[in-house]
Amino acid sequence: MYRTIEGRMQYFFENIPDQALMITGARQTGKTYVVRKYAREHFEHIVEINFIENEDAVGLFENVRSSADILLRISALTDVPLEKGKTLIFFDEVQECGELITAIKFLVEEGSFRYILSGSLLGVELKDIRSIPVGYMTIMEMYPMDFWEFCRANKVSHKVLDHLKTCFYNRVPVDTMIHEKMMELFHLYLIVGGMPAVVAAYIRTNNLRSVLELQKGITGLYRKDIAKYDPDEKLYLKDIFELIPSELNSKNKRFILKNLNENFKFSRYEHSFIWLKEAGVALPVYCTHEPVPPLLLSKSTNLFKLFASDVGLLASMYAGGLQLQILKGEKDINFGAVYENAVAQELKAHGFDLYYFQSKKQGEVDFMVEFEGNVIPIEVKSGKAYARHRALDNVLENEQYGIQEAFVFCNDNLHMKEGRVIYFPVYMAGFLKKEENCDELHYAIDLSGLTEEQQITALPGK
Repeated sequence: MYRTIEGRMQYFFENIPDQALMITGARQTGKTYVVRKYAREHFEHIVEINFIENEDAVGLFENVRSSADILLRISALTDVPLEKGKTLIFFDEVQECGELITAIKFLVEEGSFRYILSGSLLGVELKDIRSIPVGYMTIMEMYPMDFWEFCRANKVSHKVLDHLKTCFYNRVPVDTMIHEKMMELFHLYLIVGGMPAVVAAYIRTNNLRSVLELQKGITGLYRKDIAKYDPDEKLYLKDIFELIPSELNSKNKRFILKNLNENFKFSRYEHSFIWLKEAGVALPVYCTHEPVPPLLLSKSTNLFKLFASDVGLLASMYAGGLQLQILKGEKDINFGAVYENAVAQELKAHGFDLYYFQSKKQGEVDFMVEFEGNVIPIEVKSGKAYARHRALDNVLENEQYGIQEAFVFCNDNLHMKEGRVIYFPVYMAGFLKKEENCDELHYAIDLSGLTEEQQITALPGK
């Protein structure tokens, strides 16, 4: 299964020779798989050290004196040739060995080999590591498979994907037959989600019961992580995680603190939400009170929605056969939560910070993103009344905000309303992405009159 991070990895190895690469992300997102796949395709020799499977490996980095000392110890652990320029050394589950993070600087400086580090809960664990080697390590975050990766895994042709991309950028409707099939595939994605093992199991068996069992296994792993990190339940991590589905199903989807505890104060338990975010278990979407760039300036840290890291895991946490209801397209249930979760995932995976807008006078807009210097309001609609969006209209009409256009992601085909509101099929949310600018940026300042030689002749008395 192709993952888009492979292209970023290739750019890294071709253009940044003097750094190690760290891949972080939630459990079961495919980090180890994608590293092994890339390594097989680009290196003659691969040394893999897993700090959970091989507990003795943690001792490799205790009391080391030099890079030569570390490499000598690595060579004692493996029969794989350590051949300069041809060997990749892959350290997996590095959250179990904090000393490696600081030692990687010396290995990179030595320069004989390339290095990849990977692990889960790294967002949490890195906060406790005494020295992050700035300038010696690039960090990439990996997410569950987005909808386009899911399409490729299901053998949707490049020709179809190119047609969809052309429609998105040219603002023209999708071929009707293709649109209907893509909506069916999107509904399947809401159930299966983007965890690679789950996607592979579905493709292999088409058995949604197997899918559900695997998803429950993954959420079980998350619960074990939570129990390990917080054995005394001081942080309400488990309670918060369990409340995500019901809170998203509420009218405004905002996380209500007193549903945990009547006397709950956010300042006291803020670390719980940060932990879930940094561990990749949840996606917080923060309230912004002014839809003007930069949105960060009007961000409210104690008003937020909390989405699951994977929409399939969210669907599996609902009881009552939600999967079959989604596939049948039943009209009497609220799909809004899973639709919004899927869009939140797409936006986050494609580089956007997540915000929503709320105002007593103007109402609430599902998402606000900054794109090419502008703010774009986004509404996500799962029903037939997708053209009714009072808050979105209010924001567009407010001239102080200077917003030129707004997006509505819905079940209908692509069309526009008076040129300012664009209705996209919900499966197109993944086409909205922040482009990474890899071009070099050169700037030379004119210091005429300030250099040493010029000042010797220019100062009075000289």
